[in-house]
Amino acid sequence: MKKKFRFQGGAFLLFLLFAGLFFLLLARIVTIQATGKVEGQELAAKAAAKYSQEEVLTAERGRIVDRNGEVIAEDTLTYKLVAVVDESVTQKASDPQHVVDVEETAKKLAGYLNASEEKILEILKSGVEKDRYQVEFGSAGREISHTQMLEMKEEDIPGLLFVRDLKRLYPNGVFASHLIGYAMKEELENGETKTTGRMGLESIHNDVLTGKNGKMEFDTDKWGFLLPNNESAITPAVNGADVQLTLDKTLQNFLEDAMTGVQEEYDPTRMIAVIADPKTGEILAMSQRPTFDPNTREGLSDNWLNESIELTIEPGSPMKMFTLAAAIEEGKWDPNATYKSGTYTLLDSKIGDHNSGRGWGTISFLEGFQRSSNVSMAYLLERLGADTFMNYVDAFGFGDQTGIDLPKEASGKILNQWPINKLTTAYGQGSTVTPIQMIQAASAIANDGVMMKPYVIDQIKNSDTGKVTVKSKPQEAGQPISAETANKVKEVLASTVTSDVGSARGFALKDYTIAGKTGTAQVPKEGGGYLTGRNNYLFSFLGMAPADDPELLIYIGVQQPNVPANEYGSVPVAKIFTSVMENSLKYLNIEPENMAEAATVPMEEYTGKTVTQATEALQELGIEVEVIGNTEEIISQYPEAGNAVLKGGRVILETAGDTTLPDFTGWSKRELLAYQSLSGLALEIAGQGYAMTQSIESGQLVVGNAPVIIELVPPEIFYPAQAKAQEENPGEDQIQSEQEVLEDTGSETIVEETEVEIQTETETETQPNTEAQANIESQTDESTE
Repeated sequence: MKKKFRFQGGAFLLFLLFAGLFFLLLARIVTIQATGKVEGQELAAKAAAKYSQEEVLTAERGRIVDRNGEVIAEDTLTYKLVAVVDESVTQKASDPQHVVDVEETAKKLAGYLNASEEKILEILKSGVEKDRYQVEFGSAGREISHTQMLEMKEEDIPGLLFVRDLKRLYPNGVFASHLIGYAMKEELENGETKTTGRMGLESIHNDVLTGKNGKMEFDTDKWGFLLPNNESAITPAVNGADVQLTLDKTLQNFLEDAMTGVQEEYDPTRMIAVIADPKTGEILAMSQRPTFDPNTREGLSDNWLNESIELTIEPGSPMKMFTLAAAIEEGKWDPNATYKSGTYTLLDSKIGDHNSGRGWGTISFLEGFQRSSNVSMAYLLERLGADTFMNYVDAFGFGDQTGIDLPKEASGKILNQWPINKLTTAYGQGSTVTPIQMIQAASAIANDGVMMKPYVIDQIKNSDTGKVTVKSKPQEAGQPISAETANKVKEVLASTVTSDVGSARGFALKDYTIAGKTGTAQVPKEGGGYLTGRNNYLFSFLGMAPADDPELLIYIGVQQPNVPANEYGSVPVAKIFTSVMENSLKYLNIEPENMAEAATVPMEEYTGKTVTQATEALQELGIEVEVIGNTEEIISQYPEAGNAVLKGGRVILETAGDTTLPDFTGWSKRELLAYQSLSGLALEIAGQGYAMTQSIESGQLVVGNAPVIIELVPPEIFYPAQAKAQEENPGEDQIQSEQEVLEDTGSETIVEETEVEIQTETETETQPNTEAQANIESQTDESTE
């Protein structure tokens, strides 16, 4: 039976539909393959935008180092916290790669970040709501230490990433902080961060310290894995240049420690200190109080001035050394000539000596200088001539910038319109100077009449290649006096320390001679005039040592210290100066001047002999013996044969075998370094002076490379009984009567007949009669030296 064909309309329509779709899809595929475009967009570009990644190669900021290469500021490794909030990165629910629970994550992170739980939760939720891949936490999520990063990882919080980053580190803490300044990360408009110097040398040399970031470009899949056979392009980072200073880290630490001690004991409103090499002009240390820690900015106030170069002060009596220098150079100084001390009249104004104008009767000019008599300067100015004196003021650089390699240097103001201006300038009142000007001027006295320009930058060099781009050299700033005059001035200045009537007796050192001048300058008050009261002065000292051939020059200024009734304003200054100068000269291996010849014995060759033989021989000579190892045969020794050994000194003998740790108490740094070299032990030596403590007790067997931390302290701390005895029984030249002490700490009194106020730098000059300008205020109870 023949089947009858039946047309299926519905099936035919369905066939046409699918056939049309097939040909449409085929045409689309062919078009895409041929053009590479979809809806006008380049597919290759779109894929590249989605999967091409770029990693920034961060450049390190250049280091700031001291003259010996010791680090003052450098970049250190930190981490930046990133939280992935895109759930698509998680392939297995059992191994989440994104933040699963924002509330729990915020709660845990709040224990580590400097941000509240609410703030962290807000950031996480915002990232989720805005469909972001990841979020960051601003400054709170940056500068995370390695220890903090490990602690956070232990919390096992899913979705957290730690990106390597750099942070500016100041390993010495408070250390010439207003000179060095600080640098910190700043967020740019595009969301990136950049370390920028905000103060001090970090800001001044920001351009050379800042490096240039590099980058690395590569392709990844959606989960961040590198695609096979992708090509990466690398632009290397260029690190910043290193800035090497003239500062000496050890001297700077001596200064910081001494100033901190005085700050804690006397709480002055201000302290300024500068140490320089007078033969080169190099600044070896510079500090001030109040100060701050550049790591945390704790203590940073509204005062960002580097006061050694930006603050103007009335110099006080240290100015007298330059008046003396001018008189000697002009042949007008006769130390044995006499004058009547007490008061001196100029026109209608009268100035007085600092003991309320009483004076000391008729005395020699030398004694007048030793006592810091203002009247002696007045009579000396008569001999010299006021205009001639002002020429020397200019020659010593006062009133002009020194040109130190730091910005914003102040010039000070030398008042010379009226005769009284020139007179008061001769003993350091009225006119203003900067501490760095005092250092520069005094370098002429310390350096055979040749004045040296101060500087703090030794060199700047490329940190990658070592190429030096800037190199500073000592530069003369003039020769205001002859070498013969400079030597005579040093002799007179030394007598202020050694004379029975000298105003600087409290500044004497145990092992070195000092040449210098104390000062007690008035402090201007708001609205004009000066502060009054026993402690309301700027007490200072400008000194150099050793006196005959100075290696160091120091200026110390302490303003308004809270000294007790039984002390004087010069005491805080002396505590800083004597400690810093004594320790610094010894650190620089300057031979003590009054040291008796020490008994020594020649060191023989003990290598190859037994410990017993060597010990018996050395102990008979009065020498201590320390043995490394536990066998008999000596394989090396310190000192080597042929060297001289002080009686009572120490010899180290090395043998084979295990080493038992000795008691290092009282050992010098040199002995510790020798022991470290012979024993191979890891000694970590902190401080200067003599060993006080050690982290592993004596008698212990040191295993492996375990470090032994040894703390050194200065001699005056290690030998407190000796220091106390010196304080309780000072030399005859250090004993001061109450009246004599006024020479150290009183004010430079000006007794007036016509009531006149001194004109400060900020005041405007008026008429001759009414501005005899010397703070010619009568002060019967307070005096200024």
